[in-house]
Amino acid sequence: MMERRSVLALGTAALAAAGGVMAGPAAAATSGPSDAELARSLPGDFRSATVQAGAVRLHYVAGGQGEPLFLLHGWPQTWWEFRKVMPGLARRYRVIAVDLRGIGGSDKPAGGYDKKTMAGDILQLAHALGYKQINIAGHDIGAQVAFSFAANHPAATRKVAILDVTHPDESYYENRLLHRPGTPGISLWWHAFNQVRGLPEQLVSGRAAYLTNWMFDTFLLNKAAISSRDRAVFAAAYNHPDAIRGGNGWYQAWDQDIADLKDYGPVTAPMLGLVNEAFFDAMQAVLPKQGTDVRIEKITGAGHYFVDEQPDAVVQALTRFLG
Repeated sequence: MMERRSVLALGTAALAAAGGVMAGPAAAATSGPSDAELARSLPGDFRSATVQAGAVRLHYVAGGQGEPLFLLHGWPQTWWEFRKVMPGLARRYRVIAVDLRGIGGSDKPAGGYDKKTMAGDILQLAHALGYKQINIAGHDIGAQVAFSFAANHPAATRKVAILDVTHPDESYYENRLLHRPGTPGISLWWHAFNQVRGLPEQLVSGRAAYLTNWMFDTFLLNKAAISSRDRAVFAAAYNHPDAIRGGNGWYQAWDQDIADLKDYGPVTAPMLGLVNEAFFDAMQAVLPKQGTDVRIEKITGAGHYFVDEQPDAVVQALTRFLG
């Protein structure tokens, strides 16, 4: 417990130093640097903006020139997940890092968190920005949205990259909450917790850093890869009821996502799977069956949050794939 409090204190102190406001002695900061300030802090000319994308307003940060490359983050992160790879990718592409519906500067409606609807958000955003066809890469929940985009909008998909997590399928119902002692793996307790309606908002509001720091500390090999300032930015984004409900909505829609997948044909756009060593076999067993042109690459020396841990490897892999 003392170690956890120390981690929380580091995150809240960092955000407070950057302009955050404390909501109590055990609470994470609820505000901090604006998206515009964070965008300007990146090397290169990045700008924060929002645009109406169909039924929702979406926030994004864009920079660079070239073919459009949309980046979709995972849970519990925001567009800021891509802070380390955006400058390198922007040398060759027009990089557009999006806050998914439900978090950050994007709208947080009551519903629409199935990945098919969220993929439609990205299509509408692309159209609003003047693009008929895009490259798209997603990590974690963002990978599920990216896959759904490619499956549902093939004409709008040039190439798609799936980072570390595949689209929900029937195997999700077999995930165990308890592991026998001595067996590999970890309890996926947050999958179940995020399915609960109403309670997470009460438990996590004002305390998001406890949750986000546990996720990062558990799934990073190098815990310093997400700094105390970065942790504070992520915690602040998930620190209020609407955002907690929105992020949980991504998980609560899995039943619909699993049903939708049954109607999808193989993805015809070239598809790259980028995956850490621990998840390689799982992705290798699934992704090649879901597309007609699939390659899988392993990111070594990192855990689940390898965009933070091995940004150079991610930039190189995406650049090789996208061309």
